[in-house]
Amino acid sequence: MRAKVPPGWCVATIMDIATTSGGGTPPKADAAYWAGGELPWVSPKDMKRFLVNGSEDAVTAKALERLTLVPTHSVLVVVRSGILSRTLPVSINVVPVTINQDMRAFVPSRSVEPRYVAWQLIANERAILDRCAKDGTTVASIEGPALASHPFAVAPAAEQTRIVDKLEELLSDLDAGVAELKAAQKKLAQYRQSLLKAAVEGQLTEAWRAQNGEPEESGAQLLARILRERRARWEAKQFAKFKAQRKAPLNGWQEKYPEPAAVDVTGLPNLPRGWVWASADQLTAESSYGTSVKCSYESDGTPVLRIPNIARRELDFGDIKFANEPLQLAETEYLAQGDVLVVRTNGSIGLVGRAAAIDTPLNGAFYFASYLLRLRLAVNTGLPIWVSAFLGSSAGRAWIEKRAASSAGQHNISLSTLLTLPVPLPPMVEQHEALAALRVALEAAAGSESDASTALRQSAAQRKNILRAAFSGQLVPQDPNDEPASVLLERIRAERMNQPTKSRKPRVSRKVQ
Repeated sequence: MRAKVPPGWCVATIMDIATTSGGGTPPKADAAYWAGGELPWVSPKDMKRFLVNGSEDAVTAKALERLTLVPTHSVLVVVRSGILSRTLPVSINVVPVTINQDMRAFVPSRSVEPRYVAWQLIANERAILDRCAKDGTTVASIEGPALASHPFAVAPAAEQTRIVDKLEELLSDLDAGVAELKAAQKKLAQYRQSLLKAAVEGQLTEAWRAQNGEPEESGAQLLARILRERRARWEAKQFAKFKAQRKAPLNGWQEKYPEPAAVDVTGLPNLPRGWVWASADQLTAESSYGTSVKCSYESDGTPVLRIPNIARRELDFGDIKFANEPLQLAETEYLAQGDVLVVRTNGSIGLVGRAAAIDTPLNGAFYFASYLLRLRLAVNTGLPIWVSAFLGSSAGRAWIEKRAASSAGQHNISLSTLLTLPVPLPPMVEQHEALAALRVALEAAAGSESDASTALRQSAAQRKNILRAAFSGQLVPQDPNDEPASVLLERIRAERMNQPTKSRKPRVSRKVQ
């Protein structure tokens, strides 16, 4: 907070203009505090709105033996929660409430506008989080005395109301624009899904099929070619092992080839003419889990791709970590063209199954972390992108989420399960046509989404500028006829001295809408 304030203002602390109270949790085992309770018991999970008119949990009147009833139009602040690492939740209660031990309530004096207090705390969010954080705690917390003594700009009472009215008018318009931008982003996400669905179901190439007729190689013939290539790769790998061991191939060694399981088409939808169902196992020459070696940003080891590097069916090399020790990999074990990386485990089910294709040669040696799976497809041109597109489609997502196992808050898809994924396989020429059309449409959508993201960042910056202007005296003009804030503070101090032991009664309704 700047020491310099406009004429008629004062720099004080929140405790100069408000009283404070904490909260607690009555014994959960005692139903007398909870059963049939009607008094809101506010905790951080209820602090998602600026105006709080209720809570998920409620207590009985008996709980007031242990808790303080916070009067309406008080300022509620979260002081202990993991969310404090990112933001400072501040709200105003429009009904009397109680609060839990992770909250703090500030009850402004009668001559102070509650919204002015709340919005200034929000405006000072970053400074409060940086300067008032409690050290040595496992959960992010705000130090009470530090918050109580944090500088607070006090404007004349009349100007407080003018500031808040103008501030909320501007923020309301800004929030309406932000809501429209977020709605547009949601529609773009739905549009991307519809494009993927249209591509992998053949709708995107429906006119192309009608115009071009039967291709020289059907989907079934392509699958047969892939299976031949798959077996040839396996035999070459086995033969290389014999050669490295300086042994002659054993009689009948080709008969040990593990045949991939075909797809059970029962219940699967009909495919367009010339298409065929194939299992991921049939399309995959090799598959494997990644490394569990620890990684860091500061290392000269092998770069290891992680979940942040898997973005929209392509690799993102913007956030790379490196193995802290040698991986001892053969040259063929590094990532290569034809690989598809798939997220196998995460706390968010929406991330499990997310895939990225390597459709072109990589510039350097890369490996991948253990919470990813690698499918090395038998044909490395076009097919990796096709498989990753199907994994990202609504049908692929539904298949993954139905089969993902869940334990201890984590969701997981095993490699053996993933290899049973049924993939619709069109002729290669149609596959290329569908992917080309998909790429053009997705690039156009990405441009629109980039514009929306830029506008949202600009809105966030504008919001900060508005808040900064509000509490530096730049949002509304000062009126020299207003009672100075110094007089307001003196009156508050006098009121407290005259009523040192009385608890403050709930105020009458304020303008909080």
